[in-house]
Formats: sequence, C-alpha cells, structure tokens
Amino acid sequence: MARGPDATGGGAGFSLSDQLFNPRTVRQLAAEHAVLPGFDAERFEAEALAGFEGRTLLGRLDWLASCLEAQLPGDFPDMADALQAAMPPPLDPSLTDDDFGQFIHAVPGILAVRHGLEDHRDRAFDLLHAATRRFSMEFYIRPFLNRWPEETLGRLALWAEDENYHVRRLVSEGTRPTLPWAARITLDPLRPLPLLDRLHADPTRYVTRSVANHLNDVSKIAPDAVTARLRAWQDAGRQTPREIDWMTRHALRTAVKRGEVDALRLLGFDPDAEVAVTLDLPARVAIGDALDIVVGIDGVRLLRALVDYRVVFHRPAGRSGEKVFKLGQGDVTPGATLTLKKAHRLKAAASTFTWHPGPHRLVVQVNGVDRAAAPFEVV
Repeated sequence: MARGPDATGGGAGFSLSDQLFNPRTVRQLAAEHAVLPGFDAERFEAEALAGFEGRTLLGRLDWLASCLEAQLPGDFPDMADALQAAMPPPLDPSLTDDDFGQFIHAVPGILAVRHGLEDHRDRAFDLLHAATRRFSMEFYIRPFLNRWPEETLGRLALWAEDENYHVRRLVSEGTRPTLPWAARITLDPLRPLPLLDRLHADPTRYVTRSVANHLNDVSKIAPDAVTARLRAWQDAGRQTPREIDWMTRHALRTAVKRGEVDALRLLGFDPDAEVAVTLDLPARVAIGDALDIVVGIDGVRLLRALVDYRVVFHRPAGRSGEKVFKLGQGDVTPGATLTLKKAHRLKAAASTFTWHPGPHRLVVQVNGVDRAAAPFEVV
C-alpha cells in the first residue's frame, strides 16, 4: 500500500506531520497573515500549536484552517479577500517541475470548500485559482466537481489555457478519477478527456506527468478510450516525439501489467509474436534471501520484448494473491537468446505485502502473454 498523508517513515521517530506542521511553519503562516488588520499572530501560533497533538496530517491542516478562520471576516467574499491579501508570492513560474509548495498554504482551499461551496461558488473558484499558484488545490476542486459539475468544468476549461503551469496542472490533477489521498468524484471519468486534449501538449513535465497519471487512472476503467486518445495525440503532432513517447509509456504502465493487447501494440510490443521462453529459478528460497530469476527468450524474427513476471503468492488459510514485477526489455534476434536476470529479494518487511512460507509460483509474461511458469517454495 502506498503511503498516505498521515504515514510516518524515514526512520524511527520520523513524523511527516511534525515535519510539515511545527513551530517554524506555523510562525511562517502567522507572519504572512500578520499583514491583515487586527490579526493576532501570537494568538494564532499558540492556538495552532496547542491543537496539533493527536491530529493527523490532514487533521492538522483542518485545525490550522479553523484557527485562521477565527480571526478572518465571517462573510466569505471578505474572507477570500483577506486570504488572498496574505498569500506569499506565487511559486517560481520559470520552473517546469517538482515545485509543489508548502502544505501550510492549503488552508485557503479548505476554507473555500467550507464557506464558498454552496453560496459563493464563483468567488471560491477565484480563490482556488490564486491559491493553487502557491500550493496545489487538487483536493479542494473536487467538492465543486461533485456539487457543480458543469460550472466547474467550464472554469477548468479556461484554466487549461492559463499562463501559470500550476493552474494548468490543477485541471488534470483535480479531475483524476482516483487521485491518491483525495475524495472520490462522481463525474463520469471520460468527461475530463477533452481537457486533457488541450493539456497533453503542455511544455512542462509537471503538467504532462499529471496527464499521464490521469490516463493511467482511466485505463483501469476504460482502456480502449486511453489508447485511442494516445494514438490521436501521436497523430496530432502537437507534443514533441520524445515527450509523447514518455507520456504513452507512463499512461499505459498499469495496462501493460494487465497484458492489455492494444496498449502493448501501441508501445511496439507484439503479443502474438512467436517466442520460446525458458525460466530458471531455485526450488527453495528463504525469506530475507534473493530469488535468482533467469529468463531466456528465442524468436524466429527480430522483435521487441517486454518481459514482466507475476508472483502468485501463498497466503494463510488458503488465500492467494498476485503481484506483477518488471524484469526488463530488449530485442530478440533470430539465432541469439535474449537473457534477462534478476535477484528478487524476499524482504521480511515489504511495504506492500508480506511473504509467508509455503508454495509460490512465478509466471513470466512476454509482451503481456504468459509464456513460462515454475513453482518455488518459500521457507
């Protein structure tokens, strides 16, 4: 399971919540809002820090919003004006990637949803537009998509042409069907695709990565729609060949693991290719040791081979599970065996699953098709 926003990691005693919300960051937020008439920065700091104990990361964000709200005008348009007046300068517009901002600047999004969703939709949109240039508002646009789908999509269509790449990214990221950590949206997952038609040619990787991740989400629901879109984008020629190739691989990563034929063909891998595959691995391996995997591939013609392997896990009480892993890729040449090797370590404390003693099975996929399999015992 991927780490969520309230997880800890990085060694004993590490807390992401403490790293993001602490006296230093609270003091920074207080100083930014001290420009507002009558704002008591010391009171805000004391109240915020006193309420952090026992709260998760997102809980601390909500608490910060409540502490700030207590000193803001009660009328939402005036509240939004105050929030915008206290915003720090926008993130560097000359960058093109990896400039996410600080979590403390998510507060305007929380208050936009709390107080603007029902009666001040358009003013809330303006606030989110300003705020996302400091920190992504991807979580906070989603309630508006659920409550006001047509109006929100209309605003997002304008933002897809915005000069700020953080705003353009919000259009893709905020409409993802399964955005990590975020609330679900009720929108038909195919509705935002016309927005991605505009965004796929973006010059910034921050936006194109979001578009590819968005398509990867859609591929789990409507894989044919994704491959059709990618083909259309390739034919349109609005994005550079190198970037559209990267986006295509990234967007189809889950479809490839599932062996989706159309996705594999789009990437240049023929699922129907005639190949002979051998698999060599030890009969027994201990938890903590490595499973040495050797795969040989022979073919009658030159072809590209994408090779994955799927482990069918033994589970207690007779249950089973599967997980796909990457082995590699290469060119198969007639008369020469393509050999791929990997030492797969059986970690005692893997982050996504647990190894259990008992019979397991490894299946080799070449271009999405099962080609060879062998059992092994975990001890």
